[in-house]
Amino acid sequence: MSEITTATELRALLGEVHPRAANKERTALHPRDRDWIATSPFIVLATSDADGNCDASPKGDPAGFVRVLDDHTLAIPERPGNRRADGYLNILANPHVGVIFLIPGRNETLRINGRARLVSDAPYFDDMIVKGHRPILAVEVAIEQIFFHCAKAFLRSSLWRPEGWPRDTLPAPARLIKEVHTEITETVEQLEAHYAPENYQKTLY
Repeated sequence: MSEITTATELRALLGEVHPRAANKERTALHPRDRDWIATSPFIVLATSDADGNCDASPKGDPAGFVRVLDDHTLAIPERPGNRRADGYLNILANPHVGVIFLIPGRNETLRINGRARLVSDAPYFDDMIVKGHRPILAVEVAIEQIFFHCAKAFLRSSLWRPEGWPRDTLPAPARLIKEVHTEITETVEQLEAHYAPENYQKTLY
């Protein structure tokens, strides 16, 4: 095994950055960035704590759920979840975050990095109501870096091509949880009732 331990070694292996990639970062939202955010129903929020321990949390809602407050600020609503709050605890210790915006069927992604803070209420919460429910809180992101990421990862993975999706290669969620967490006392049938889509629909908001 040959470990890479320096930036010089890494650059020698990868080669130099193409000028188009090196210079594509921006610090303020372009109208097309706003269009992308308004069309995206799914993001991944990356955080780390003061010691560098990382977390990446998926978040989804109707398209456009992330609100653009101005050319330099976003707000991400929080809905009911498992209450672990890993990413939010990280933000309290270290405000640096990364956000990836996905649009189903599109192979490119929009990436935004910045500094975050948590807010428990704000006037714009009324604009984030879904099915009668306001957000529990919001993550405000002060934008420091914006760029579009190329399509290669999605093309390699064939992520949006249904003919390439695996079929029944993994257990259903209830059985998977039961196998992984041997301390769980519920039966598979009880877990199936809990993880059933119709049950989850009751607790989305």
